[in-house]
Amino acid sequence: MPTAVVTGSAGGIGSATVAALETAGFTVSGLEADDDPADVFGRLDRLDVLVCAHGISGRSLGDGPVDACTDESWDAVLDANLRSTFVYCKHAVPLLRAAGAGAIVVVSSVLGLVGGDEDFATHGYAASKAGQIGLARAMAATYAPEGIRCNVVCPGLIETAMSRRVQADERIRARLPELQPLTGTFGRPEDVAQAVVYLATAPFVTGAVLPVDGGWTAR
Repeated sequence: MPTAVVTGSAGGIGSATVAALETAGFTVSGLEADDDPADVFGRLDRLDVLVCAHGISGRSLGDGPVDACTDESWDAVLDANLRSTFVYCKHAVPLLRAAGAGAIVVVSSVLGLVGGDEDFATHGYAASKAGQIGLARAMAATYAPEGIRCNVVCPGLIETAMSRRVQADERIRARLPELQPLTGTFGRPEDVAQAVVYLATAPFVTGAVLPVDGGWTAR
């Protein structure tokens, strides 16, 4: 049975991804921010898929436009979102290599692809998510000869705990038909999870960046 590790497995997208991978026949281990990656990966005899579904929003820490973003929030967000992805991949690649092939799927964000307006101007977060995309595509090029695929999912506004601020803001909710015109509402964690499973199991796909955003980036 193939094995997977999902980081941020207790979150909305992470937990949906765990369920979707298990339905697809994977044995899944979860990894949270407080866990030591060396212990988690060290217990594995084999790894076929790593999904990086962890992450934080730095708004409550002081993230914002560059001129307002605090140094502390910038460091915290880049560490929690981007450096952690590097660390998880660093532990995963030797196991994927030993398995003879495998996949890494990074859950980034539409804000790693397009600039957010005043309602979404958290530049530390945007930089961390764009960095994840660059890292994944660089890994895709480097590890392709070894059969290790690296792809990215970029969700739009998904109904999770991280989007509670938007869910509670009637003015921003009224913008959803503009932002995500396909449905005019929030996406579901399961929408992202389905995309993750596809990229985790698509043998001829690497370096792809797949928006799951209801049309946000198509505008």
